[in-house]
Amino acid sequence: MRMVLLGAPGSGKGTQAALLKQSLAVPHISTGELLRAAVAAGTPLGLQAKAVMESGALVSDEIVLGMLEERFGRADIGSGFILDGYPRNLAQARALDGLLGRLKLPVEKAVQLDVAEETLLGRLAGRAKAEGRADDNPESVKKRLTVYQEQTAPVIDYYAEHGTLVRVPGEGTVDEILARILAALR
Repeated sequence: MRMVLLGAPGSGKGTQAALLKQSLAVPHISTGELLRAAVAAGTPLGLQAKAVMESGALVSDEIVLGMLEERFGRADIGSGFILDGYPRNLAQARALDGLLGRLKLPVEKAVQLDVAEETLLGRLAGRAKAEGRADDNPESVKKRLTVYQEQTAPVIDYYAEHGTLVRVPGEGTVDEILARILAALR
C-alpha cells in the first residue's frame, strides 16, 4: 500500500503512521526525519538543507523532493510506504505525484484524519505539557491550525478529485482509529 497520511497538527498522524507501519509491513516516511538524517549523514542534499536551515529559512520543496526520491529508491519501498505529513500544500502534492508517477509508485490512498478543533487543541495542549514542545503553545497552535486550513485543505480536495482520498474519523482510542483506517484501506 502506497499511502499519504493527512491531518491537522494533533490529529494523530505520527501515532497512526507508527501503528500502520507495523500492520501493513511498509516503511513510514517522515520528511522531517529524512531531513534530520540527511543533515546528520552529511549527504549532498543534507548539506544543502543544513545551510538553508542555519540561515533560518525553510528547506525548499526541491531539496525535500530530492530526499524523497532518494528514499523511494530503496528496496524496502517495493511493498509500499506511508508518507506522513507531506504534502502540505497543493504545489507539493502535484510535485509528489509527478515524482511518484515517474518512479511508477503512484499514491494509492490518501487518508485524511478528521478531528474536531476542540479535540486538536486539547491534544496539543496535553502534548505541550507532556513533551515540552515549544510549537504546541496556544498561540502557535492556533497559527498552525490556520495555516493547515489555508494550505492543506486544497491538498485534501486534490486527492478527492483524483479518487484516492478516504476520510477517517480521528477521534476515539488509538486502536479504534487504527481499525477505521485499516477498514478504509480495504
